Amino acid sequence: MPLKNPKYIFVSGGVLSSLGKGVTTSSIAMLLQAKGYSVTVVKCENYLNIDSGLINPLEHGDAFLCEDGTETDMDLGNYERFLGKNLGSHNFITMGQIYKAVIDRERDNGYGGEDIEAIPHVTDEIISRIKMAAEKDAAEICLVELGGTAGEYQNVLYYEASRIMKLREKDTVVHVHVSYLPTPQHIGEPKTKPTQLSVKQLNAMSIQPDFLVTRTEGDLDERRRDRLALFCNMHSEDIIMNQDLKSIYEVPLNFHKQDFDKKILVKLGLEDSKSDLAAWEGFVKKALAKKDKKLTLAIVGKYFKTGDYNLKDSYHALFEALDHASIDLGIELDIKSINSEIIEKEGTGQLEGVGAIIVPIGWGARGTEGKIAAIKYARENKIPYLGLCYGMQLAAVEYARDVVGLEGASSTEIDEKTKYPIVHDIPFDPKYQRIKGNGASMRLGAYPTILKKDSLAASIYGTTEISERHRHRFEFNNEYRKVLEDKGFVISGTSPDDFFVEMIELKKEDHPFFLATQAHPEYKSRPLSPHPVFTAFLTASIK
Repeated sequence: MPLKNPKYIFVSGGVLSSLGKGVTTSSIAMLLQAKGYSVTVVKCENYLNIDSGLINPLEHGDAFLCEDGTETDMDLGNYERFLGKNLGSHNFITMGQIYKAVIDRERDNGYGGEDIEAIPHVTDEIISRIKMAAEKDAAEICLVELGGTAGEYQNVLYYEASRIMKLREKDTVVHVHVSYLPTPQHIGEPKTKPTQLSVKQLNAMSIQPDFLVTRTEGDLDERRRDRLALFCNMHSEDIIMNQDLKSIYEVPLNFHKQDFDKKILVKLGLEDSKSDLAAWEGFVKKALAKKDKKLTLAIVGKYFKTGDYNLKDSYHALFEALDHASIDLGIELDIKSINSEIIEKEGTGQLEGVGAIIVPIGWGARGTEGKIAAIKYARENKIPYLGLCYGMQLAAVEYARDVVGLEGASSTEIDEKTKYPIVHDIPFDPKYQRIKGNGASMRLGAYPTILKKDSLAASIYGTTEISERHRHRFEFNNEYRKVLEDKGFVISGTSPDDFFVEMIELKKEDHPFFLATQAHPEYKSRPLSPHPVFTAFLTASIK
């Protein structure tokens, strides 16, 4: 029988960022769902942006796109992948949203003349949004991940909201704190002091964590666990180990072995039941198994380099989708992250020896000539190619230039004065787009596509009617459809009214696998159901 009043689990982080709060939250959510409970998740971000769509991906990683068009933090992608369900705008809160809502309400005299203060007005807005998400998703248990690290001034009001909720409804709120136990090389043992100080920060906000999830390189012996529990005012059995593992998908199973899910239910006063984890265990077994095939794949993008470091978070959903497909097919992937600007300077030599090429999402003119060169290399050398969003637009530009002979063909995003605007921005139409700041119109969220009956795309999907998520502003210029198609270019997918070009490809006799889509199939791939586009792409590449 469904619960009348939802229970809430707050997940915070300490010592440093990028500890894996999102994976921890996702894992707990998945385990409780496997116990038969209806679960949802909310992410609370510190920044004043209304959403993640305008943030440089090198600053905060790949913006995850939801079915309803909300551009969110990439942790929502983890939630969707672990839970196997779609989330939306109500599952994503930023401090910018909160402040704007409170100020807008005050301007409309919505507070009846009160003086508006951080507590209770801002915290009440946070609490109401968390409860609204639980209600909208008919959740019995709602997990709330608090962005940032304990002790930052930006997230204090989120912590205050969790404190107030526990004060008002103490048997319905559990607080999980994820913290780091470093092991300095010159000492050789895990040190607990940073975590003790992090918990002290929580205590200073009148929050006592119910559970401590410790991120470590290895295990923690009983003596150190007991000492950590003593100094953090906890029972040692409430310290959950989360040591480094080969795959993030092992984390839920590691928690389950420690009865973390059962312990949470006890704290919340909920009944325990047998967990249904067979499918997940099967997936993890395949993920860890030795692969009998190997493929070198190049992703040619421009959001890898930050300072002296290379990151892959800028294309997080893409890497995850490739993981799901390669695990399913038993392929060991060697992924080369290639900066397209280097190709512009040094040529396509870095692509020699690769068995597949992907050109993913991108914005602006920088690095586009390197991407176009990579696409030409894939087309001429018959290397399997997958274009995603910008990767489709630039594939059309490359074909117009190098096959059709339209010298200087481009996108108006790259060259506003191009003689041949193969890709252009279209007048705003509320039927198709939404305005996103400064008058810029975009297609955001799920849109339907009709596939050509005997196309490669239709054979991959197994149907001619599909829906994929979109996140872009510029579109293929319909004036150039015929001139490209007359030269062998295949438009294999369009919007139901035939207005938008959604999918392009080359004929099988011209290329073993050349497919590009205006959409983002990577956002819909999940561990237990790899996206067919990536499965087909890797299958063709391994041949």
